[in-house]
Amino acid sequence: MAKKKVLITVKTYPVVSIKYRELVCTAGFLEDGSMIRLYPVPFRKLPYEKWYQKFDWIELDIVRNTTDFRPESYRPTNPMEIKIVDSIPARGHWEARRKIVLGNVYNNFEVLLTACKDKQKKTSLAVFKPTQIKDFTFEPTEREWNADQKAVMQQLNLFEKVKEGQQLIKKLPYIFRYKFTDITGKVREIMIEDWEVGALFWKMVKKYKGNEARAIEDVKKKFLDDLARKKDLYFFVGTSLEFQAKNAPNPFLIIGVFYPPVKNQLELPGV
Repeated sequence: MAKKKVLITVKTYPVVSIKYRELVCTAGFLEDGSMIRLYPVPFRKLPYEKWYQKFDWIELDIVRNTTDFRPESYRPTNPMEIKIVDSIPARGHWEARRKIVLGNVYNNFEVLLTACKDKQKKTSLAVFKPTQIKDFTFEPTEREWNADQKAVMQQLNLFEKVKEGQQLIKKLPYIFRYKFTDITGKVREIMIEDWEVGALFWKMVKKYKGNEARAIEDVKKKFLDDLARKKDLYFFVGTSLEFQAKNAPNPFLIIGVFYPPVKNQLELPGV
């Protein structure tokens, strides 16, 4: 067991787990610049003052997650003891964020896949720079949790007090993906599981009184027009444990995005 500081850069959309109930996959950077995955974290069960945001430094005791062969995977020994000790705000601090996040960036996806499949490295977390964003796509998926997950939700409703103003997590009825090229020119399309996507979708559904088509338009506008075409966009990518174990052709998902201003743009306060 070791106490570590972690700069949070990734929070995925919450999922319902049969074993752990509602979970968020969290990832970020240690002080030495290496990437780390924290799992399981029952994020929304934490006291509100421990609800860390992206680019918060948190301090916690961690151990290797022995149920996960991926070398970056650790688990908090006691999530309730997580402490938020500092943060790197966006306003005027993009260079500080860049210094930590962009220490090791892939721009060739085949090189990343080779590192993933290497039995010594087993790389499962990385920062990736797409060469060109082609599209941000969506497709309908199951609108409800499966029977086992619903049973877990019912238990949560019956036996656990939901925090004031908080609802049990809704299942996203769409799968969102980025379509992009790397430096080789090969086109890929990869699912994005960033919390920001799901949160924005539901916010827009509420704004447009249930009109999902308009909500998706706004999600696409932000992630394609605003981030991909106006910012210096990077992906935080991570593997699916199941698919990396099965040596799938591509076990990676986009688990977060990093979008500092383009370098030749003047970084004004508030940018």
